[in-house]
Amino acid sequence: MKNMLISTAVGLGLMAGAASATELRLSHQWSTKDIRHQVAQIVADEVAAADVDLEITIFPSKSLFAPREQYNPVSRGQLDMTVLPLSYAGGQQPAYNLTLMPGLVRNHDHAARLVDSPFMDSLEEIMAEDDVKVLVHGYLAGGFAGVDKCITSPDDIQGLQTRAAGRAFEQMLAGAGASITSMASSEIYNGMQTGVLQAANTSSSSFVSYRIYEQVKCYTPASETALWFMYQPLLMNLTTFNDLSPAQQEALTAAAAKAEAFYLEQAKAEDAASVETFKAAGVEIAEMTQDDFDKWRALAMETSYAEFVAGYPAGQDLLDKALAVE
Repeated sequence: MKNMLISTAVGLGLMAGAASATELRLSHQWSTKDIRHQVAQIVADEVAAADVDLEITIFPSKSLFAPREQYNPVSRGQLDMTVLPLSYAGGQQPAYNLTLMPGLVRNHDHAARLVDSPFMDSLEEIMAEDDVKVLVHGYLAGGFAGVDKCITSPDDIQGLQTRAAGRAFEQMLAGAGASITSMASSEIYNGMQTGVLQAANTSSSSFVSYRIYEQVKCYTPASETALWFMYQPLLMNLTTFNDLSPAQQEALTAAAAKAEAFYLEQAKAEDAASVETFKAAGVEIAEMTQDDFDKWRALAMETSYAEFVAGYPAGQDLLDKALAVE
């Protein structure tokens, strides 16, 4: 009887210990094979290994919230964490539209410098006003593909029916004389196959996953000089983070640092892998030069950047901070 009581007490103690662990819910829209899920998984695994009574449960593939409906739940504390393109929340905070702006980021190393700059400090201050905190910074890149020709400079896109990734890119490409057809990246293949599209702009991963290499003659990838970069951080509710114990906060911060290093390394690898995939399919690879980039940025200044500031005058200071990062 005595042994039974001891056993019961130990069992209840273990149950109480398990119940005291804090569970955080993390939502995102991608499959478990995606780089953004892998970033989230690193954070969850590292926190679990730290043994600080903190557990992160990941809900991938839009299983908890719709892709564009995750920022507000995090802001309100209804969701603890998410990985998402910050520009999705550009309707709530116009400043976030700068995180998907043509020519603002030149390459991944430049993106890393932007992350560690007054530009990002200002964005994080805006997030903090929404009770949101960045845990892991990360940018993913993209490029161009042409059905019949290479696209490296504004002159190359003139007169082409084009799909662009994001409103700011549509504005810039229209300024170069392209005709814009808005569609999801999953529809690019069919658009090219049916003659609706002659060119497209999207992420490196989408170019590969949607087999665009089967429909194009030339691919301009993200390399040392590129136009398309999208900021896609892992965010957390700020109050939830502050309510954690110091040990839990330290474990999360350490896990985030490891995940961020992985994110940067794999983002570069993803771009390189897309080049090899297109080469293997017999597609010509074109490189954007610094002169090409300068022409695109000049056009963006007249179109996308001007539209941004016209709709959000306070954004000029943010834009200036971003452009100041070499």
